[in-house]
Amino acid sequence: MELRHLRYFRAVAEELHFGRAAERLHMAQPPLSQQIRALERELGVQLFIRSTRRVELTAAGRAYLRRVIALLDGVDDAGRQVRRIEQGTEGQLTIGCVGSATYSLLPQFVRTLRAELPLVDVNVRGEMLAPAQLSALAAQEIDIALVRPPVDLPGMRATVLRRDRLLVALPLGHPLAERDTLTIADLRDEEFIAHVGQGRSVMGEVITGLSSAAGYRPRIRQEVAETSTLVTLVAAGLGVALVPAPTAALDLGGITYRPIEPADLGVDLMVAHAADATPLVDRAVGVLRGIAAGPALRESDAVVADGRSGTTTASLSAH
Repeated sequence: MELRHLRYFRAVAEELHFGRAAERLHMAQPPLSQQIRALERELGVQLFIRSTRRVELTAAGRAYLRRVIALLDGVDDAGRQVRRIEQGTEGQLTIGCVGSATYSLLPQFVRTLRAELPLVDVNVRGEMLAPAQLSALAAQEIDIALVRPPVDLPGMRATVLRRDRLLVALPLGHPLAERDTLTIADLRDEEFIAHVGQGRSVMGEVITGLSSAAGYRPRIRQEVAETSTLVTLVAAGLGVALVPAPTAALDLGGITYRPIEPADLGVDLMVAHAADATPLVDRAVGVLRGIAAGPALRESDAVVADGRSGTTTASLSAH
């Protein structure tokens, strides 16, 4: 017995006419009749009652039809599903993301994926430090990583999505908030809230490197793993922080942002994935690049200072 025999049976059972069933199957009637009789012999039951005027299903034929329909529909559904998976329009996708991109790029990315690929189950692991993401990527626990460089894992492909300017996060009312811009040297006497260091955070290494270039060693009051915790502690007045500009999308009271000079001080945001990525990952990365290539975030939109109150309005695009 082959699937074609079941399809022959279904056509005859639904048409209850050998001639119409043969037309539906694009075959001659005699071979169809022969195949149905062969199927009955193999099963050892009579499926149809034939007369010169009509064709009817037997009780066994009606029961068999229900099972055959379920089986053939399941086979057809399976075929459609594997084609969708091969085309990258169905499947599961797990995305890792650094803190600042969690509040800016990630929401639009997920919304677009859900709109364009509704059969894809998207899972997000936000607030992941870059080293943790790379470990998860290597262990195939995530499919796409939104990370800060460097990405030096073998078998991985990484490209730059954008460059984020650096801002200083200050408690509301901090004396340095009176200035429109700041330099790293201006932070010499400040206590920092920083992402965990010792190679576990790119931003932690950025603070150490820039401070060293300015001739001092930063005083780290507290280290945290999540960007949301970092800005919360800054708002509480426990210190200042150096953050990528999209962090300001996390609209939190009690905090103000000022850009760091020179303006080219920043950190890249990269997308990383396995070099032999699935079609779904390739399609999702294409969506992500399209979003990141949208209207650039203008500096004047990123940070608008109000000298009267010392507050900062951060107007960030979805990127």
